[in-house]
Amino acid sequence: MKNIAILGSTGSIGTQTLNVVRRHRDLFSIEVLCAGSNANLLIQQALEFNPNAVVIADENKYQQVHEALADKDIKVFAGEASMVDLMAMDSIDVVVAAIVGFAGLRPTLRALECGKPVALANKETMVVAGAIVTATAAKHHVPILPVDSEHSAIFQCLTGEVSEVDKILLTASGGPFRGMTREQLANVTLDQALKHPNWSMGRKVTIDSASLMNKGLEVIEAKWLFGVESKDIEVVVHPQSVVHSMVQFRDGSIKAQMGIPTMETPIQYALTFPERIESHLPRLDFTNYPTLTFEKPDRKTFRCLDLAYYAIERGGNMPCVMNAANEVAVQRFINGQIGFLEIADHVERAIQQAPFVANPTLDDLLQTDKTIRNQ
Repeated sequence: MKNIAILGSTGSIGTQTLNVVRRHRDLFSIEVLCAGSNANLLIQQALEFNPNAVVIADENKYQQVHEALADKDIKVFAGEASMVDLMAMDSIDVVVAAIVGFAGLRPTLRALECGKPVALANKETMVVAGAIVTATAAKHHVPILPVDSEHSAIFQCLTGEVSEVDKILLTASGGPFRGMTREQLANVTLDQALKHPNWSMGRKVTIDSASLMNKGLEVIEAKWLFGVESKDIEVVVHPQSVVHSMVQFRDGSIKAQMGIPTMETPIQYALTFPERIESHLPRLDFTNYPTLTFEKPDRKTFRCLDLAYYAIERGGNMPCVMNAANEVAVQRFINGQIGFLEIADHVERAIQQAPFVANPTLDDLLQTDKTIRNQ
């Protein structure tokens, strides 16, 4: 029985993790649930899974959660500091890091410092502080198990291999706007951006997918997870989302991991690695996909991908700058304050103007994030 803590239990990955737990209650129990501001769903989850503790990051929602769980043997905490502190609980066996954005960095680092294996769905943690996160995991001898479908695919392709990697082929669906011109993108709406053709994800990730920033973030994450250079990571648009990613080895052989487009499969694999257990999800029927196609991304129209490559090649605090600017820009797009194409403009301006720190400490990164958001 593995006792699981979920950072971001009310989000897309968090709720799908709980779907996996529901089907395998003989293998998993929920020890800690952490949510941002969705108090109602957190309460429902706590009543169903009876964790040891819950955290609501929004301190204004503490009373609501506390009162709803008052007659239960569940400890209730509030604030990000509580989320970080609870990662030290001896009873936690694995942490699912599913908070979207920079907010996931500190609790994820704390989990690694406390020797907890981390099933990582929060790509921004690796984007912002990949060197620090990987060093922390190595120092405390704990694994980082990728949950993103693409990184899980790469991880599965590499498991058991001892040969040198020639290239990582990172697949992208192309999002809802694949094939559109900049003129067509000038007036797209939020609703259009949120209609992803294949995947069901949260708002921020879905918009990142539409702009190809999500793929840029994944390039940076792959660099740190798998110890390769950005020049050896090639993004390939694969609209069917059947091939989740591939690895090419030095002899020219390519291994691919394939399956239906669902996050529950990589979540379950991360929780049970190195074993595979029964899944009740539908199986991939190749006759439903008589043609699998691949194409190069349109990097001139979707500029965020090149901005991400620039940030990781520049190094230092530039990925942190890029991530902070993107998070703010995406939220402004959601709020109707800027157009879709202006997301890349905001990110580019931040990269051009931000002070460069070549070897940032964690404090440097926290300050960089704060400064860029304020600007």
